[in-house]
Amino acid sequence: MSDITSKILPLIHETRLPGVDLDSDFIHPDYLGGSILNLPASICQLLGAEPLAGAGLYPDRLSQPSGSLRRVILVLVDALSLFRLQRWMSDGTAPVWSRLAQQGKLSALTSIVPSTTSAALTSLWTARSPAEHGIVGYELWLKEYGIVSNMIQHSPMSFGNESGSLYRAGMVPGLFLNLPTLGSHLARYGIHSYALQHRSIIHSGLSQMYFKDVSLHGFITPAELWVNLRHLVESNSRLRQYFWVYTGQIDHFSHLYHPDDERTEAEFSDFSWSFERQFLDQLSPSSRRGTLLLLTADHGMLPTQKTSRYDLRNHPELTRLLHIMPTGENRLMYLFIRPGQIEHVREYIEHTWPGEFTFLDTAQAIRNGLFGPGTPHPRLADRLGDLIVIARKDAYLWWADKENPLIGRHGGLSEDEMVVPILSVEL
Repeated sequence: MSDITSKILPLIHETRLPGVDLDSDFIHPDYLGGSILNLPASICQLLGAEPLAGAGLYPDRLSQPSGSLRRVILVLVDALSLFRLQRWMSDGTAPVWSRLAQQGKLSALTSIVPSTTSAALTSLWTARSPAEHGIVGYELWLKEYGIVSNMIQHSPMSFGNESGSLYRAGMVPGLFLNLPTLGSHLARYGIHSYALQHRSIIHSGLSQMYFKDVSLHGFITPAELWVNLRHLVESNSRLRQYFWVYTGQIDHFSHLYHPDDERTEAEFSDFSWSFERQFLDQLSPSSRRGTLLLLTADHGMLPTQKTSRYDLRNHPELTRLLHIMPTGENRLMYLFIRPGQIEHVREYIEHTWPGEFTFLDTAQAIRNGLFGPGTPHPRLADRLGDLIVIARKDAYLWWADKENPLIGRHGGLSEDEMVVPILSVEL
């Protein structure tokens, strides 16, 4: 079957959300069956369960199993864009995925809006769109707590690295979403769920929101990850199982150095080599039978330039027009604007950074489905502010009161950020 992305990519570029007027080169999320939002429903169907919510993937996006499945292994590589995976498959960095694509199928999906981890992982564990679950960015104004929160660490943005400190404001991670999650849903059908993540985040606030009725297994190195996974599969080979395997290292190195830096490439090479040697090559024939492997990402990554041009500390004329600093993502921002100042804000941005940003009315974006289908979360409008600002090309805004350490970014609607792989293969 191999690589069908040349057939799928034109369909992705043609996808348009009615009423959402954006640049022609922006990628719209395909919530009807071509996005990561649709993965949970397909995983349920593959394992013989009713979908948790929403529509599954279009049938052509996955290889069709030859028989009934006992387990699905979802490997999610944070920030792995389709185009980098294809290059690393072909240039010798990670040839194992090329061989698996030949046995199965490599296709493409869109991310969701915003193209960021907190929103995407919440959709993957609830089968709900960002509009429905309300986690619409890395930084969010949580009116109910009076705090701008880091939605990865569950701490106020002004608290630095004090992870989990939102509990002081009354936030309970396990109750915050108030939505059914995939692990509990699959358990109703006798399917056992497992999450394998780095030990530093396996019990994070974000993880606590998702992992009810899920067996947790932390790791430090890729070798530990893949040996752990092999042991879990082989010691429970008669069970029906869903495995969530998450690594955030590609995202980390892409942000810090560059998506194409040799350290980012080397990290994926080591991850893939260990997958092949410690898991794939040693997995017993009996454990391979009825096992479907999926490789995907939550979003991609775009390289940007470190420059003071986008640092809002240099633009007090703009920040004086705002109630609070922007929230959301550096490339997809939510502005909370003082009364009567919306046009002044637009004019300032257009004059200062001509052609580098575009705007969407918040109510229109919600109404026309930019953040997905379904009944909007009751606090969605509060969290999105008065005006949505989307970066073009490699533009962004930086508003943290510290030096900008980032080169790679995501959250926006460029092809590099929005198009992710979906590789499916029976082992």
